Amino acid sequence: MADGGLHLAQPAWLWLLAALVPVALWRWRSAAKAARGPIHRYADPHLLPYLTGTREPAAGERWARLLHWAALWTLLVVALAGPRWDYVERPLLQSGDSLLILLDISRSMQVDDVAPSRLARARQEVADLIRQNRELRLGLIAFASVPLVISPVSEDPAAIRNALPALTTDLPELAGSRLLPALARAETLLEGLPPEGSRAILLISDGDFAEPGLLEQVAALAAQGIRLHTLGVGTTAGGQVPAPRGDWVLDRDGQPVRSRLDAAQLRALAKAGGGLYAEATYRDDDTLAILAAAAASPVSASLTDERARIWNERFYLPVLIVMALLLTHFRPRAPHRRGPERP
Repeated sequence: MADGGLHLAQPAWLWLLAALVPVALWRWRSAAKAARGPIHRYADPHLLPYLTGTREPAAGERWARLLHWAALWTLLVVALAGPRWDYVERPLLQSGDSLLILLDISRSMQVDDVAPSRLARARQEVADLIRQNRELRLGLIAFASVPLVISPVSEDPAAIRNALPALTTDLPELAGSRLLPALARAETLLEGLPPEGSRAILLISDGDFAEPGLLEQVAALAAQGIRLHTLGVGTTAGGQVPAPRGDWVLDRDGQPVRSRLDAAQLRALAKAGGGLYAEATYRDDDTLAILAAAAASPVSASLTDERARIWNERFYLPVLIVMALLLTHFRPRAPHRRGPERP
């Protein structure tokens, strides 16, 4: 068979064709058993239709029906096996640099000191990064008290784009904002990437962290070649933190908690990580600056010698034939008659 000829994507499905053998045997035995049934003691075979009001199909008609349904079953099994032929080969794109986004979805990100809210503004920044990106492989981790991997670093940002609307401050089961576990999870994901390109983390947050050892952890990542960039969302004036069921989050004294953008901490984290600090704006300046800083490797995106084979899938052809054959079962039928006609 030629390399570009008929090819099955999942040939293991063809084992289902073996089910036709026991079905045919059962059909043959049931027909033979019916021919020797007790009802034949009471009338001759040519008189049975008058007695029962039904007509047994002839042997040829019975096997014709079996062949008809066997053909439908065969076509469906072939469709499951994935017939395809003709393909094109395209070179694979190998990106040199990777950027893993850490998106803060803690309760303070629901503050509306930037319209419509900090989290909505942060999600828009991620969407802008995807839209403006031409060189980087992107990944996304959402975090509050614990990190949640939305998408590992890859060349296809569709998973990130599709998940953005579902990322809300109601998603975390436990309240809080802990950056250290998110950094540890990001380190694990980035360690498995090829060392040729640069590896960077982008933290999108309001900087509302109170964890000891953050600067030391970020510096340790920088020593491994993983730089940290930070993007601040919010204002220094801040705003009151909304509670999950209305009203406000209260402190120990019963007063509404007020959250402000901690630009100083975000700037210190970026400095310790050898990265860039920027504040989220409605322009593209912050997005382009982050992308330019992350794409700092001399290894740029390039076409490799490896090629991907893209087949033209034809599974729909047997499905269309099955649909056409099934239409014959919906044609109007003649009125049923009891027994054969009298001469």
